[in-house]
Amino acid sequence: MTTAKSILFGTTAAFVALTGAQAADLPVKAKAVEYVKICSLYGAGFYYIPGTDTCLRIGGALRVDTAFNGGSYDAPYWGGGANSANAYNRGYFATRSRLNLFMDTRTATEYGVLRTYANMQFDFLQGRENIAGGFVENDLLFIQFAGFTFGKAVSQFDPQWALSKPTITSGFFYGSNNATGIPQLAYTASFGNGVSASISLEDAYPYRAAGVVNTSLAGATTALVGPFGSTTSAYGTTGNTFQGNAQLGDHVPDIVGNVRVDQAWGSFHVAAAAHEVHGTYYTPSDSSSGKPDATWGFAVSGAFELKNLPTGTGDSLKVEASFANGAAKYVFGGTNDTTGAGRLVKIGSGAPGFAGSMAFGYILDGVYGAGTGIQKSNAWEVSGFYEHYWTPAWRTSVFANYSRISYGSTGDALLLAMANGTSGAFTTGTTHSSTGAGLATGSFAISTAQVGTRTAWTPVQNLTLSAEFVYSRLNQNLNGTFTSAAAGTPPGYAAGSTFQLKSQNLYNGAVQILRSF
Repeated sequence: MTTAKSILFGTTAAFVALTGAQAADLPVKAKAVEYVKICSLYGAGFYYIPGTDTCLRIGGALRVDTAFNGGSYDAPYWGGGANSANAYNRGYFATRSRLNLFMDTRTATEYGVLRTYANMQFDFLQGRENIAGGFVENDLLFIQFAGFTFGKAVSQFDPQWALSKPTITSGFFYGSNNATGIPQLAYTASFGNGVSASISLEDAYPYRAAGVVNTSLAGATTALVGPFGSTTSAYGTTGNTFQGNAQLGDHVPDIVGNVRVDQAWGSFHVAAAAHEVHGTYYTPSDSSSGKPDATWGFAVSGAFELKNLPTGTGDSLKVEASFANGAAKYVFGGTNDTTGAGRLVKIGSGAPGFAGSMAFGYILDGVYGAGTGIQKSNAWEVSGFYEHYWTPAWRTSVFANYSRISYGSTGDALLLAMANGTSGAFTTGTTHSSTGAGLATGSFAISTAQVGTRTAWTPVQNLTLSAEFVYSRLNQNLNGTFTSAAAGTPPGYAAGSTFQLKSQNLYNGAVQILRSF
């Protein structure tokens, strides 16, 4: 019996020991997975970054555009080169593919919401890139904290709906339109009930430096290159204006302020800006020649939006008007200055005896000559956008703009003296770069009138197909002729070609497919 008990207990002990050993070898039970938690504080699409109290939203869109008889931004052909000259080798259409990505983070603090935002574009433009090229565009990059905005954001001059215009084109004149953002230091105070006010210092060069011309330049330096001729690099680069721009460098940031109202019915916005304007020495290489005193320009704007109009659910009306003295890019703003570099020009058919007809002019902050002060330009514009929903899936917008710039009698006299070959860059037969000579009277004031329409179809959520048509008129206030100095300026025309100065009509359109996420 004792022997039997010993065997039984020994076997049991051995079994227990073996079981314990096997249990010790089993893996420890994994901790529960920390699933992503929805953040409902700031609207749809936000979630908490795991392990933090920061909410994050990531989104974007992919769009494919084709423009007809216009640039890749569906801009009218009035910026110079073969396109504006109606040359046979011009581009009849332009394609663009763009991926937009944005990141928005927000954290609640005792000072209010701490926000960071970045918006990037990955573009491929046919004719600009190689077969597998492309470029990256950083439109908006800013931090907001305790009412302050630091970084590249939409200008405080622009209305609340600056990024939501019902168009395809970004080559339409509708005021300031700084969709790609301007570096700034801004402060916004909120007063409740949707009322706020902001003040900012904005690094507006070269985005808002329309340029200043010294008409007394001669010899090896070009004051203006004429209706056709070389320009500087593309939009957004240092200089960003025609060859001969006398306002180089940024001396003082623009000072911008606004008051805004945001309500369920829509929004209201008034803004003002101060813009420093300066030139260089009358003879750039000789400081003893003197220089005009720097001066200040300004701009003012008013805008409103009405939502859910009686015409239908979702319908809206947006209206904006601006005036600028010595601050022309607050009126002729946006990304339209890609190839024109401060110049508007278009060639059309002409009367018998002429090679064609031509309209041209300049978008300048000011003009001066030897011994004179800067004669600032005056510019103004009014824009309107109406969008109607036929059904929840179909909508049509109609939009229009009128913009005008003038230089006064003194500015006109300086520009005409240069254009007619009595001074400056249009004089033929000299050593400096010239594209021809004018025989003109009248005014260098120039205006643009534009009207367009877009129809969009959203068959499923976040997928939109749209088509757009735009008519533009370039109104010339000069009378007379312009005669080219060399073959190929304008492109496709022989040297000595004479053009009648006359207003021009332009037509362009685009189609787009947009997938948002």
